[in-house]
Amino acid sequence: MPPRSTLWALDNHTRGKHLVLKNYLDAWLPIMRTHNGRVLFIDAFAGPGEYTGREPGSPVIAMRALIDHHARMSGEINYIFIEKHAGRYKHLKTVLANLEPEMPDNCKYQVINSTFDETLTEALDRIDEQKQHLAPSFVMIDPFGVSDTPMNTVGRILSNPKSEVYVSFMSRDVNRFREHTNFERHLDDLFGCRDWREGIDLPEGKERIAFFYDLYKSQLKAAGAKYVLHFELYEGNELVYAIFFGTGNLEGCDKMKQAIWKIAPFGDYRFRGSKIDQLTFLSDEIIDFTILAKTLHDEFKSKGWVKIDEVIDFVRSDATDFHSSHLKINTLRPMEERGEIEVDTDSRKRKGRYPEGTMLRFVNSRQELQVHQGRLLL
Repeated sequence: MPPRSTLWALDNHTRGKHLVLKNYLDAWLPIMRTHNGRVLFIDAFAGPGEYTGREPGSPVIAMRALIDHHARMSGEINYIFIEKHAGRYKHLKTVLANLEPEMPDNCKYQVINSTFDETLTEALDRIDEQKQHLAPSFVMIDPFGVSDTPMNTVGRILSNPKSEVYVSFMSRDVNRFREHTNFERHLDDLFGCRDWREGIDLPEGKERIAFFYDLYKSQLKAAGAKYVLHFELYEGNELVYAIFFGTGNLEGCDKMKQAIWKIAPFGDYRFRGSKIDQLTFLSDEIIDFTILAKTLHDEFKSKGWVKIDEVIDFVRSDATDFHSSHLKINTLRPMEERGEIEVDTDSRKRKGRYPEGTMLRFVNSRQELQVHQGRLLL
């Protein structure tokens, strides 16, 4: 249930969500400001800007990311914070006013006392009338429940080039209210279709949740996201929520995965990916990279010789839970030592290195590698 007070205590699962946001914005802001004259950060459910313990809320985290990096960036960034609760709206304005002395000159912000759907619909209608596009944007959509986040509005955001969405998907609420007739309209809006009803009678647990996840992901892709990541936050064995990240940018997809791996697990909480059942995001010293090795083998074993660039792009995409920094030292080098890949020696200078232009072949077994090498010697 959403809190009724203006401020409330920060819980650990929100802290985890904010850590991912901070890590991603630390990477996203410099990249976007380098390639674009103007970018937007939109916090659709901004809240009061802080918690009862004075911990920063998402608006302050987003502002701090700019303050800490602005010396390395050019261009203009506009922050739009949307909050419909009057008390939280007023408190947020006070919190942000206190940050103004630290804000760089090329930063502008606006606090709007309204709803996400109403605000974005009006703005996107104006943009359509002017036959323009939304500026490159990161839109954080973090509601308390399943209402006020229609897929139609999310899709209109994603239809604009270089726009990304970071959506809190409240799995427990979707599961809890799936049979409540008064919530049918909210779920129709959330998914942008009526197909969620097909999951009502599925068995309780993984099968039903997986159905809702797959439907939401497919709707985000149909709406315009080229890549969709989703990851879950667990407290012990209990699923707290899922995050969906939709983007058209391969680098953004990779950076978001890096942001997740960087902070998980923390305390009693852990993040879990979506491609490999039970794969928990851990440190590089703990994770079993043979999982990625098998994924690469399954993807490329029938393709013959492939360029390293193709392999890197596959790992960066939403096809894996791993990111590009996991590839060369942690995965390819051990695979080469085990005889699971062959490398064209003419395409690189040093063994164990995989520079641009390196050619690889994923083999089914060590025996196949030896036979193939023997044919090359002939």
